Amino acid sequence: MDKLHIPATERSPEVDFDFAAGILRLSGESYPEDASRVFGPIFGALDPFLAGAAGRDIRFDIEMIYFNSSSAKALMNLFQMLDRAAASGVRLVVNWRFAPDDETLREFGEDFSEDLEHLAFNLVAADAAAE
Repeated sequence: MDKLHIPATERSPEVDFDFAAGILRLSGESYPEDASRVFGPIFGALDPFLAGAAGRDIRFDIEMIYFNSSSAKALMNLFQMLDRAAASGVRLVVNWRFAPDDETLREFGEDFSEDLEHLAFNLVAADAAAE
């Protein structure tokens, strides 16, 4: 699989994974009734991709506007998956993007990054209007 694209819905984020280029993007809001239904296809596509990605450079851009507690748990599981891949030789960089005035999302990014040992995790204050 070269790409995975899942459009955003009212309650789930956009998924835009270009596996061939090594650029993965997750953005929007995530407060589904069933987080496993939303994140299951993401994990299902990432697992085999990461298993064969040793020595590759991969950038994962995450720009969430809002997420609920079940999505936070899924995101932590995602970061742990990425951290394990980084420990096995995948060169992974996560860019956690948030609005400069959004202290809550900045703090979530800080909290997520504290539990990761092998993954480069950047906190990026980015004004969406400037892009």
